[in-house]
Amino acid sequence: MGLLVNGEWQDRWYDTSSTGGRFVRKDAAFRQTDFAGEPPVAGRYHLIVSHACPWAHRTLIVRALKGLEGAVSLSVVHPDMLSLGWEFKEGFSDPLLGAQTLFALYQKADPHYTGRVTVPVLWDKKTERIVNNESSEIIRLLDGPFAPLGRPDAPLAGRSLRPPALQAEIDAINNRVYETLNNGVYRCGFATSQQAYDEAVVSLFDTMDWLEERLGSRPWLAGDAFTEADVRLFTTLFRFDPVYHGHFKCSLRRLVDYPQLWEHTRAIYQLPGVAALCHLDQIRRHYYFSHDSINPHRVVPMAPDLDYGAPADRGPLFPGALLKARR
Repeated sequence: MGLLVNGEWQDRWYDTSSTGGRFVRKDAAFRQTDFAGEPPVAGRYHLIVSHACPWAHRTLIVRALKGLEGAVSLSVVHPDMLSLGWEFKEGFSDPLLGAQTLFALYQKADPHYTGRVTVPVLWDKKTERIVNNESSEIIRLLDGPFAPLGRPDAPLAGRSLRPPALQAEIDAINNRVYETLNNGVYRCGFATSQQAYDEAVVSLFDTMDWLEERLGSRPWLAGDAFTEADVRLFTTLFRFDPVYHGHFKCSLRRLVDYPQLWEHTRAIYQLPGVAALCHLDQIRRHYYFSHDSINPHRVVPMAPDLDYGAPADRGPLFPGALLKARR
């Protein structure tokens, strides 16, 4: 895992020496969200993802639920993230510029860029630049200005993942889940001091307990409607037992020890098109093979025996949606 410094690639891991052993994630750099002057058109924009990455996984799920596969093209990087960062190799090709690495596209977009080279990336084929590389904003773009380009028969066609009446509640849920769980698993796994790890793991499981209680009284995180808060939670929970519980030392409890959260995870996995976007082989390969500071021998352990297809009944996505109503 490296970064670009004034456009030059450096193979450099995160520096926790100045933060008391705490992992601190830097904000994304490319943040266009306004398309008012030139609405998106089908075929112009391209999404670059890793199937291993939970942040990229969010965008893939929203792209599928909104039926945007034909409007926003896709390329996938190799799951190994080694000395050159994310790469296009061994069956994972870049159809845009024939690039071998993701950092080459960042250099194309900004020759003087300084920062991490991350997925997802929303790329503008016309201008050959990065529109946005912040996953939370990309899913809102797909749910917003890009939504009219989706198939009319898509699972969430004509439905917003962030209804106006629920926006304040969704934002409050997202803020806590991001800090303590989505990013919290990394704060546990990348911690290099006992204090930093203890802080992160306690807040992580406090949030897991809070979410379990919350889902005991409502079908989805924000109530009766399936929202972006559910999508953002899912991609972390899907990886929890197969990776984070062991590899990142999130070991106090497993996802399957939380009946509501485990059912919530299975229910989203079973939505139309979502299971096909869940590549546990690439996920486990990426984490155990790429983080040599945590797993220097790159031994990939056996996966836990999990049945994501077991019955799950969280209630309808929206009125008239595909899942049957809660009894």
